[in-house]
Amino acid sequence: MTKRVHGSCTTILVGKKASIDGSTMIARNDDGHEALDPQRFVVVQPADQPRDYQSVLSGVQVKLPADPMPYTSMPNAILKDGIWPAAGINRDNVAMTATETITTNPRIQALDPFVDGGLGEEDLVTLVLPYIHSAREGVVRLGDLLAEYGTYEPNGIAFSDQDEVWWLETIGGHHWAAVKIPDAAYVVAANRMSIDNFDFDSADTMASADLKQLIDEHDLNPDFKGYNLRHIFGSASIKDTVYNNPRVWYGQKYFSPAAEHEPTDQDLPFICYADRKITVEDVKFVLSSHFENTPYDPYGNGTEEEKKRYRSIGLNRNHNVHLLQVRNQVPAELAAIQWVAYGANTFNTIVPFYTNVNDTPEAYRDANGTFDLNKMYWLSCTTALLGDTDYDLYVDLRNSYELDAMTAYLEVQHATDAKIVAGMSAQAVQTELAAANQELSDIAMAKQTKLLGDMVTLGSAHMKLRYNLND
Repeated sequence: MTKRVHGSCTTILVGKKASIDGSTMIARNDDGHEALDPQRFVVVQPADQPRDYQSVLSGVQVKLPADPMPYTSMPNAILKDGIWPAAGINRDNVAMTATETITTNPRIQALDPFVDGGLGEEDLVTLVLPYIHSAREGVVRLGDLLAEYGTYEPNGIAFSDQDEVWWLETIGGHHWAAVKIPDAAYVVAANRMSIDNFDFDSADTMASADLKQLIDEHDLNPDFKGYNLRHIFGSASIKDTVYNNPRVWYGQKYFSPAAEHEPTDQDLPFICYADRKITVEDVKFVLSSHFENTPYDPYGNGTEEEKKRYRSIGLNRNHNVHLLQVRNQVPAELAAIQWVAYGANTFNTIVPFYTNVNDTPEAYRDANGTFDLNKMYWLSCTTALLGDTDYDLYVDLRNSYELDAMTAYLEVQHATDAKIVAGMSAQAVQTELAAANQELSDIAMAKQTKLLGDMVTLGSAHMKLRYNLND
């Protein structure tokens, strides 16, 4: 029996006409069952990419092509359960995040059961990302792998390039369906099968060749009209109403305030349209959010029952958050940005690293299982832990830090973008981008350390172990 190590993530997808600068964005909180799971941000060179891949958890063996591209990756620091690369962008500026654990139901499981010895979250980025030249190619390659090897778990996977964003969901052991997100739309997905209305004849959908036949022949469709894949292959459970749907509701309420829905609604729409253009800061806010300005905020003023009613988006089990941005108004060498932060998202900032590089900064690359405040993973976790002890006391420090840090990151990005001019060699470009990434890392470490120091200074005066008389 394959050991299943499910995450509990939240994903946001943004089409190029929905973003403020015309870029595509796919972003995800990479969450897990444990509060701590050290993460790294690396570049995988072709020489380091396996040619004969074997999964640690399932043992599946896959022969890989001989011509991988370099790509960024966010693997676990402790590899006892495999690489778990989470997300990255390859040298052709194609991005992938994998996976959002989703739901299933017994009707499809009885017909197409999960495959022990198949593929899972541990494997997918490694098997797909180095070999694809567009988001659409990513869907095709992953679909072919699922058909050949099967999967032992239900997952949602996102792909993007400069033009398109695609979302693929696995169905049973070997089936799948995918949707191109409209350019002007966004999606919030949270641990539930999300695709709803599906047009098998559209150029903007793809699926297993026999998926429609499977539905029709086995009477899987509960609806009188159309094909709603969430209804057919997904869930509508009580857990969805407290664990999954409220996160989607809050994200949609943030981007589309006029939407009239409740946190427990089982039919929240998949494809949505915001009332304004979406920024990186918007996406980060939602992926860090904990139902602010509602009774359900764990740090808020609701009753104890209300504060514990729903699972928030930002929580102690956030291991990293990544936002994969492919820009359209800059040269291709500059287009791909992997925004990265570690730990619980309440007291961190997301840093815009260029991906057209051969290495990543040490503070983001070399975390391991040993506590070390010189590594951003551990520094971020420490800051979040202290902030959790008295959120109201520390939140203003957090807000000032976030504004200051994001301003500094964007200043570096603007200056670096301006340095890259026509005719520069690939090596010269990569040298400039590597230097910018190091500067960004240094700024992030310095500002995160200052935040922690400021919090210690402020908090020390509010310790319970104190007495009012002084010598």
